[in-house]
Amino acid sequence: MCGILGVVLANQNLNVAPELFEGAMFLQHRGQDAAGIATCGSKGRLYQCKGNGMARDVFTQQRMNNLVGNYGICHLRYPTAGSSAGSEAQPFYVNSPYGITLSHNGNLVNSIELRKYLDEVVHRHINTDSDSELLLNIFAAELDEFNKLRVNNADLFAALKGTMEKIRGAYACVAMLAGYGIMGFRDPNGIRPLLFGERVNEKDGSKDYMLASESNFYDVKPGQAVIITKYGECEFKQVVEPKVFTPDIFEQVLDGVSVYRSRIKMGEKLAGKIEAVMSKEDIDVVIPVPDTSRTSAFQCSVSLGKAYREGFVKNRYIGRTFIMPNQQERRSSVRRKLNAMDSEFEGKNVLLVDDPLSEVPRRRKLSLWPKKPVPRRCICLLCTTNQIQPHYGIDLADTKALVGFNRTEEEIAQVIGADKVIYQDLGDLEECCRSDLIKNFEVGVFTAEQIERLIVDACIDSSDLVDVKAEVDISIYNRGDYAE
Repeated sequence: MCGILGVVLANQNLNVAPELFEGAMFLQHRGQDAAGIATCGSKGRLYQCKGNGMARDVFTQQRMNNLVGNYGICHLRYPTAGSSAGSEAQPFYVNSPYGITLSHNGNLVNSIELRKYLDEVVHRHINTDSDSELLLNIFAAELDEFNKLRVNNADLFAALKGTMEKIRGAYACVAMLAGYGIMGFRDPNGIRPLLFGERVNEKDGSKDYMLASESNFYDVKPGQAVIITKYGECEFKQVVEPKVFTPDIFEQVLDGVSVYRSRIKMGEKLAGKIEAVMSKEDIDVVIPVPDTSRTSAFQCSVSLGKAYREGFVKNRYIGRTFIMPNQQERRSSVRRKLNAMDSEFEGKNVLLVDDPLSEVPRRRKLSLWPKKPVPRRCICLLCTTNQIQPHYGIDLADTKALVGFNRTEEEIAQVIGADKVIYQDLGDLEECCRSDLIKNFEVGVFTAEQIERLIVDACIDSSDLVDVKAEVDISIYNRGDYAE
């Protein structure tokens, strides 16, 4: 669930880097492992800054001053494949042909096949474990087939078509061709989001354009691509035939369009579920686990006629634990992040409302509480259905890390230290997220019936999947400490 962004400014005398930085701050919740910006100016020279950490730390003012050009792309990394090494921070870059950079949100399921093709057929060197680098090199190989001094929109659309016919999985991408402009494209099932927006400049009526993971005006359709040249010329094309539109339901549950309304509906459905399985008279107070479950918890309390209380003091200096790069960091960060308030828990029957309950180490919230306060009884109410297998875009390399893997609800309650666990019904969850345009979702994480199964062996520990890495990464990129 990475964040991607691309911007083209109409005024070629302006630098796009401040706009990309501002967009990165809005999308920071989608990835906090690494951040990167690549820009390009009128002469076609590329400038890049990327590294591990939050956007505010990677993009210092001195580095921003070196990012020249009126168009560029950005990436915020949540590590779903490969490793957390600095060398795998995006955007990725290849110099041939023409100079291409790419930011990718998603997962490819045929990486082994693609790596073999790149090595044996088109002889392109892959330097990391990231499937995003594979995707970039597939596109570069397709574009290289034209063997032309300069390419045009038709060539780019044709290369994208060839790329999308070779890759399989979930992806939304923004790419930049040096001296030409930016482009965006989305997988045929629309699993990962990509949106398009424009802004009219009052001074001269010219338009600036943006592609982003969230909060723009127009959804790039499944299988569709858009090219925005450095002069602000924009063209859309249906590159491959769309398949059944099945966006990832986590994009709705976590960060999707109209998520607030979806969460209100979830709270109403959860209240109905509570009344169906137990007496609401056995509940004294409804408490959310901050932050994203608050809306659902409040609506649930209203529907049940029960008191709503903020029972946790949250440490604002701890990053978003859901997207931290490994289990050890998630566990220790949860321990530091939430502190229970004695007055709201002591001796009460607590209905604790939380978002997805997924990884065992990350979500043992109840067992991480101090010995006091002690609730009389704790029922853990989940806004989503039980997760039973890995999922596009969610960093779970080992099925055994899922708290729901081969466990009943009673066993899950025992693992996390609750008296009872109640999950949202899948049908209710889907109903809460549906809209006029979206009827179906990618819900394989709950049903084990994904569009494309991720290849994961439940008998393999995540430590067995880690490649040997250098202790210090030496990034290969131009510093951009000169102006055009």
